[in-house]
Amino acid sequence: MTADAENSAGKPRILVIRGGAIGDFVLTLPAIRMLRQTLPHCRLEILGYRHIAELALHGGPEKDTTYADAVRNIEYGPLAAFFARNGQLAPDLCAYFAGFQQVVSWLFDPDGIFATNLERAGVRNFLGVHEKITDHQHASVQLASGLERMAIFLDNSATRLFPTEVTTDTATAWLGERAGKHDGRPVVALHPGSGSPRKNWPAGNWQRLGDRIASSGARLLLIGGEADDNALDTLARSLSVHAPLVARNLPLPTLAALLARCSAYFGHDTGISHIAAATGTPSTLLFGPTDPSVWAPVGEHIRVIRAPAGNLDNLAPDAIPLPAL
Repeated sequence: MTADAENSAGKPRILVIRGGAIGDFVLTLPAIRMLRQTLPHCRLEILGYRHIAELALHGGPEKDTTYADAVRNIEYGPLAAFFARNGQLAPDLCAYFAGFQQVVSWLFDPDGIFATNLERAGVRNFLGVHEKITDHQHASVQLASGLERMAIFLDNSATRLFPTEVTTDTATAWLGERAGKHDGRPVVALHPGSGSPRKNWPAGNWQRLGDRIASSGARLLLIGGEADDNALDTLARSLSVHAPLVARNLPLPTLAALLARCSAYFGHDTGISHIAAATGTPSTLLFGPTDPSVWAPVGEHIRVIRAPAGNLDNLAPDAIPLPAL
C-alpha cells in the first residue's frame, strides 16, 4: 500500500464529476473549494478530462494545498455504458463508483440515464448539480448553487490557484532554459487565441500591443494550445525582432506555474485567461461578444476591456493600457 493510500484509508470519499472545457473547470473550482473546506475529513477525487482536472492536483486555493486528492480520466471506454439506457456496466467501474459516500456531478444528464446507472452501480448518495448558465449572475455562483442542497454555500466567487512547489520548479527550469539566467527583464504573457474567431482580437493589433510592451522593457511570452497554432505562429513571426519566448501546448499545471511567474498577462475570454487570473497575475482581458459580468474572472488584479458594440475589431491597440513593470 502506498503512503497516500495509507493516509487516506478509512476516510469518507467524495467524487466530483466535471467535464467541459478549461474555463468551465476553473469556474467550478470555487464550488469544489467549498465542498473540500466544508468536508475536510473526506478524500476528494475528480473524474474529468485528465489534462484539465490535473490542475486540481497541482495547486490549491491556498499555498501548500490542492483542490483534490486524486483524478481519474473520464475518457475511458467502458464508461460509455453509463451514458446508455440499461448499459452493460463494467464490474470494476461499479466497484469504483460504489466506493464513494457521495457523488457530485456537473454532467449534463437531462434524462437521468447517468444517474440511474450510478444507482445501479451501487451509488447511495448522488447529487446532480448541472446548471445551464444564464446572464443573471456570475458563472461561478451559478455553478455552485446546486451545492446548497448539501447546505454548502459559496462565500467567494473568485478562483485562486497556488501552484505546488514541484510545478513551480518545473516552470522555473523551463523559463531559465529559454530566457537565460542573466535576463532580468519582467516577463509579460500574451495569449492571442481562443476557441472562437469572434472572441479574437485581430492579429495586427496583438503585434502592435506586443511591440509596445517589449519597448517598455519586458520579455514577451507567447502562449498557445492546439487550437491556437495559427494565431500563435502569426504573432511569433510578427514579433520575432523581440525574440519572444513561446509556450506551446504545455501541461496546464506547468503553464499555471509559469503564468504565476509573469509580471502581467493579456488575453481573451478563454480558459487560459481564467488560469492566469487564478494565479494572481495582473491580467488584462479583452472581451467581445461574451458578457464579462458572467464569464470574466473575479479579482482586483483583473482589468476587463469590453470592445465597443461587442466587436473586437472596434478595439484599438492604443486603448489597452500597458502593465506597470
